[in-house]
Amino acid sequence: MKIPPLRRLVPAMLPALLLVGSAALVAPGAATAGALPAPAPARAAGPITPVPVSSYQSKITNDGTTVFHPTAGTGRLPVALLLQGGKVHRQHYEEYAATVASYGFVVVTPNHRRLNFVDLDYYTSTSQVGETLSWMAAENARAGSPLRGRIDTGTMVLLGHSFGGATGLSIAEDKCSIPFCTTLSFDLPAAVKAGSFYGTNNAILGIYPKIDNQIPVQLVQGQADGVAEPAQAEATYAKLGSGPKQLVRVAGANHYGITDGQDPSGAEPEVSPQSLSQATSIEVSARWAALWLRAQLGHAGAAGYVTGTGDASDPLVTVTSAP
Repeated sequence: MKIPPLRRLVPAMLPALLLVGSAALVAPGAATAGALPAPAPARAAGPITPVPVSSYQSKITNDGTTVFHPTAGTGRLPVALLLQGGKVHRQHYEEYAATVASYGFVVVTPNHRRLNFVDLDYYTSTSQVGETLSWMAAENARAGSPLRGRIDTGTMVLLGHSFGGATGLSIAEDKCSIPFCTTLSFDLPAAVKAGSFYGTNNAILGIYPKIDNQIPVQLVQGQADGVAEPAQAEATYAKLGSGPKQLVRVAGANHYGITDGQDPSGAEPEVSPQSLSQATSIEVSARWAALWLRAQLGHAGAAGYVTGTGDASDPLVTVTSAP
């Protein structure tokens, strides 16, 4: 049994861990089911052409979930579990989730509401990995499922934002770490292959512990982020113990560069405006996350892009990678 150490309270979300009921709850909203348009052409074309996606409503254990997936195609699809930022309702990730899905993923966005110390709100947990794996198997076999027979039930990747990204780092380390683990232990399933985390770091009171990651990790960092600062991402990247690893710096994007709009209702406010349009910051961040994850799953063209040609062809990013 692994005893959870008290560590990695991300400064970006520390106020959310301490305040009691300081923000109004976000009212649940239903995503529009059915076909969604293909995303706008990429600013810097990658090796995979985005395809149209659809969405529908589901439930992972007790969490209301929107599921995004390509509308057509053959072959089984890996599942990307999107771990939401602290106090951020899943409805704010629709464009980002749809864009990632357009690169060949099923993206699930569970609304995980739980008590985090004294604050009851949207906070992710390592337990969501096992819950999502169970959902994958059941949904792949369910009569009437839009994804019946289309899910690769042995392949999961992780997406995360802020607190959700810190949860992802805990998962990547195969550790049960407070406040991200709500059980007595956590064991990393073999199905979890890689993670991409936006606006995330492992700083606590200026200290950056070594990260013994067991899977490839990508950090995507807005250079105008005033909540989880760029310097914190740089320090966290340096502490990733194993490769492949990557840090993607997005010029002009801030902490909410991947949500549908700035300062989602109920979430901690951003103090630094972004110079990019919301559509641009979402597209760039989602493209780099999706192609990194496809690369870790064996797509040669995606690997060539994220570790070579992409940096030179995309004027909005600067990339550091290690094998």
